[in-house]
Amino acid sequence: MKKKVLCQLLAALSLSLALTGCGQTPSQPTVSDETTQSMEESSEEDSQPSESESVPEQTEQSRNEESTEESKQEEEMKEGFDITTKCPMSYLEENSKNAGELVRTTYYSTTCEKDRNVNILLPKGYSEEKTYPVLYLLHGIFGDQNTMLDTRHVIRNMIADQTAEEMIVVYPYMYASKTQDACTAIDEKNVAAYDNFINDLVTDLMPFMKENYSIREGKENTAIMGFSMGGRESLAIGLQRPDLFGYVCAIAPAPGLVPGKDWAMSHPGQFKEEEVKFDEEKPFFIFLCCGTSDKTVGTFPKSYHELFEKNQVEHTWWEIPGSDHGDPAISSGVYNFCKYIFKEEEGNE
Repeated sequence: MKKKVLCQLLAALSLSLALTGCGQTPSQPTVSDETTQSMEESSEEDSQPSESESVPEQTEQSRNEESTEESKQEEEMKEGFDITTKCPMSYLEENSKNAGELVRTTYYSTTCEKDRNVNILLPKGYSEEKTYPVLYLLHGIFGDQNTMLDTRHVIRNMIADQTAEEMIVVYPYMYASKTQDACTAIDEKNVAAYDNFINDLVTDLMPFMKENYSIREGKENTAIMGFSMGGRESLAIGLQRPDLFGYVCAIAPAPGLVPGKDWAMSHPGQFKEEEVKFDEEKPFFIFLCCGTSDKTVGTFPKSYHELFEKNQVEHTWWEIPGSDHGDPAISSGVYNFCKYIFKEEEGNE
């Protein structure tokens, strides 16, 4: 039996080499002005035990039967995404017919030992008889809970024509310090307050949302996205808590995820380069994008993309032609991310 299996393996290897010689290699994503394919196709195959290894075969079968829904979702996501480099103009316009309530409120943060501001965008027709997934949308350095509110027009319009799922969008104030209320400079002390936001988010803001709003829990119902410093923190939070956040998006993420130096400061880094990876649990997908003319964060976003590739972190990367540090990169990220998050819940309720 082992001889038979060996022959089969040799035959498969010969076929693989023949195909490679004919130039049949996996296709790579390409970028145009409008649309790009930006997730590599997965080509992994499950290994099969030999017929003589009856006990390992039963063990493997048992493991397969116990495969979680999360694993199935990840396999589906590997098939790829259609990325539109610029958000369609129709989604950028404010339409009062699609507007849900924007709640401006506060919550108490045990992390910061003070009340903190937050804006909460409810979908049109919000009802406590239903439950909704939650997207946390983070601002950049020197920003606040109001900075990213223009993105609500894109999200509302997408929900209205069912391009996006109904969701609650949370716009928090990300500067999390006990001693300061606002960022005063680009230096290690101030940046540390942004890095501390993960503690405020997990310990205080997420429990506040659970207590006061009709939300769905679980990583399959929780997404995080951010711009600039918010993009960097979204990546950091996704890397640290893949058990909580199933979808991660960074738009023009700021330097400092790993050690580096830019025009503002030398960054000690939140992670060593070799630490930027996942062990077993990971988000369903990670989106990463930036404008080709971004003069603020420069090539740092692309360096994160290259680091992800080096460390074999699955992600989708694209660039927005001509965009500086703002729109149309922001709207592109929001549009493409919201188009795909929470979709695997369809038909499962």
